[in-house]
Order: sequence, then C-alpha cells, then structure tokens
Amino acid sequence: MKFFTRNTNSPAPDPAMTELGREYAIAKRHGDRKTASRINRQLGNASLSASDRDAFNQGKDAYDAIPPIKPARRNRRR
Repeated sequence: MKFFTRNTNSPAPDPAMTELGREYAIAKRHGDRKTASRINRQLGNASLSASDRDAFNQGKDAYDAIPPIKPARRNRRR
C-alpha cells in the first residue's frame, strides 16, 4: 500500500517546442517584436496539442525564471 506515490509516466516534453518557447521569451525580454510575432504566427498556423503547448510554456517559464542582469550605471559626466 503506497500512500504518497507520484506517477511520472507523462511523456517527455517536445524539445523543439521547449526551445521555441525559450526563443519567444528571449525575444520578449529583449524587445524583438519581429521574432516574437514570427513565433506567434508559427504557433497560430500549427495545430498544437496540449502537450506541445505545455512544452512551449515550460520553455518560456524556464527562461523567465532567470532574473535579468542589471546594466552598469553611468554616473560619469561626458
């Protein structure tokens, strides 16, 4: 009798969709509207399953979890 079991029989996420989600997050962070809209068009034209959407969101969330690096401040006069 097992009380606390975790069934991990779920299939592995699609690495291509995970990478596409990561590229989308990078484009959004850096303000690259052209790439972000290209990826949105790509997602809209493709018929994605729920596992593909989950893989895309997993890649996007994985990159968004990394905090951005703050640039050095410029205090000197020019």
